[in-house]
Amino acid sequence: MPLLEVRHMTHYFGGLRAVHDFNFSIEKGDIRGLIGPNGAGKSTIFNLITGIYRPTEGDVLLHGQSIVGLHPHQIAAKGLGRTFQNLRLWRHMTVLEHVKMARYSKLTYGLVGAFFDTRKRRREEAEAEEVARHLLDLLGVYNVAHELVTNLPYGMQRRVEMARALAIEPQILFLDEPTAGMNPEELAEMMDIIRQVHEQFGLAIFLIEHRMKFVMELCERIQTLVFGEVIAEGTPEEIQNNPKVIEAYLGEEVAF
Repeated sequence: MPLLEVRHMTHYFGGLRAVHDFNFSIEKGDIRGLIGPNGAGKSTIFNLITGIYRPTEGDVLLHGQSIVGLHPHQIAAKGLGRTFQNLRLWRHMTVLEHVKMARYSKLTYGLVGAFFDTRKRRREEAEAEEVARHLLDLLGVYNVAHELVTNLPYGMQRRVEMARALAIEPQILFLDEPTAGMNPEELAEMMDIIRQVHEQFGLAIFLIEHRMKFVMELCERIQTLVFGEVIAEGTPEEIQNNPKVIEAYLGEEVAF
């Protein structure tokens, strides 16, 4: 049984068909990629799977159980973490607070523990901070743990967002354009971080990315989406040499 399986997912926005008959599966430890020209529907697929939108047709199974109709926080609690194409960070919070906030879904001390400051509350809060600090260290932003996140360069904010996604202990991590806005040095560092995270946590990773070299080096299998429909699926080598993929990218700067 796949860790995550999408079956015949189709979605309409009013009379506009945004996604057509999308099928996908991923096992523990896989790294899969989704590419396509701008406006192809890639982020929409992420939003459909993670509960931001509800598919018009089809099903999404996590651990063999349908998650269609669940709220995003419920899906996250079941083991699916994600980042976003446009950063969604809280301006008034520090880097450490961002990651600790994500850990609160794992805390069990409840209102009584919070009100009376119980031993269980102190223990769980300390554990949450320890996990948060470990993740910030892993992603190379521990030295700015007490900085407001908006004071950080864009590339470091991306790392904070990934640390927050990892704090819920996901089994699958969705990365929506993790290198957007990064310079070549930051891009290389992000590739190393993703490999390290994949190896250390044994995660399945599903990513959207416009940088073809990045996708080709990281992913084992890749799907190409055009106008909401998959036109090709295969290994990086197969995708690079697929005439439909080459045609889809005509007119765009793309270097395989």
